[in-house]
Amino acid sequence: MISVIVPAYNEAAWLPATLDSIRTAADHVRALSGLDVETIVVDNGSTDNTAAVARDRGATVVHEPVRSIGRARNTGARHASGEVLVFVDADVHIPRTLLDVIHETMLDPRCIGGGVDTEHHPRRLLVRLHLQAWRVLAAVIPLVQGATQFCRRSAFEEVGGYPEDVWIGEDTDFYGRLRRLARKTRGTVRLIRAPRVRPSSRRFDNWPLWRTLVWTNPLFIALFRRWKAVWGGWYARPVR
Repeated sequence: MISVIVPAYNEAAWLPATLDSIRTAADHVRALSGLDVETIVVDNGSTDNTAAVARDRGATVVHEPVRSIGRARNTGARHASGEVLVFVDADVHIPRTLLDVIHETMLDPRCIGGGVDTEHHPRRLLVRLHLQAWRVLAAVIPLVQGATQFCRRSAFEEVGGYPEDVWIGEDTDFYGRLRRLARKTRGTVRLIRAPRVRPSSRRFDNWPLWRTLVWTNPLFIALFRRWKAVWGGWYARPVR
C-alpha cells in the first residue's frame, strides 16, 4: 500500500484540485498493479472547512492542532498504513502516472526514498528566472524540496521523520537525512524528473518581487528558519 499524506492549514480553496489529482493517480496505479492507495489529510489547526472538503473527496482526516508543517507531516505518517509514504503539499497537482512511477522506483530494494521534480508557472518572467536558478542550485547541492517527497516507512522511522522545530526548510532537511541514511546503508535516493508535479504559484504571483527574493534566499532561510514571527506571511497571506 501507498499512503499519500497531505498537510493542510486553511486549504479549503486549493485542496479539492490536489485531492482530485491524487485520486486520479491512485486509480491509475490501482488499475495497473492492483496496489492500494490511501490518502490522509492532516488538518493542522484550520479555521476554515478544510476537514470537510477533505472528507467530501474521500480522504481520511487526522487533526494536528499544533501548528508546524513538520509536525503535521509526522502526524500523518503515524496514522498511515502503507509501507511507502508519499508527502504532497496541499496546493500541488500530481500527474496521473506519478504514483505508478513511485511504485516502480520503490521496487528497487536499495531505494529508500526520494523526491519529485517541480514545474512552477508563475506569471512574471523575473520570478520564473529566479525559480529556475533555484532548480540549478538544487541540482548542484543536491536538495529536493517538499512539494512531493516519498520514502519507505522504515527509512522514515530511521531518520526520525521531519524536523518539527523549523518553520521552513523541513523538507530539505528531511531529504538530507535520507541521503545520509542511504550512504550509511549503501542504499539510494532517487529524484524523479518525469513526470513533474505542479505546485501553485499563488505566493509568487501575489507577493511583491522583493518578498519572493528575500523569503526564498537560502541565506535568509538558514538564518531565520526557526523564527516563527518571520514566516507569518508565508503561512497566512496566503497560507501554506
